[in-house]
Amino acid sequence: MSNTDDAAIAAELRRLARERGADKTFCPSEVARAMASDWRPLMEDVRRVAGDLAARGELRATQKGVPADPVSATGPIRLARAD
Repeated sequence: MSNTDDAAIAAELRRLARERGADKTFCPSEVARAMASDWRPLMEDVRRVAGDLAARGELRATQKGVPADPVSATGPIRLARAD
């Protein structure tokens, strides 16, 4: 995926996190679904970019309420603003 696509994914991740606010989470698939009708192929890239944002302290990822790495976690995760 190109840097432009990564930038678009990052922008959508940030937008959803901002809209939901500090106490609400969202599924990475919401980002992929907002970006493409055939959204499943985007999931790996969405998780990778979410991992980049989490590493920079912009997002946090959880799995069953426990902090998780968005890239290496298997199964469903939730994302939220890091603050």
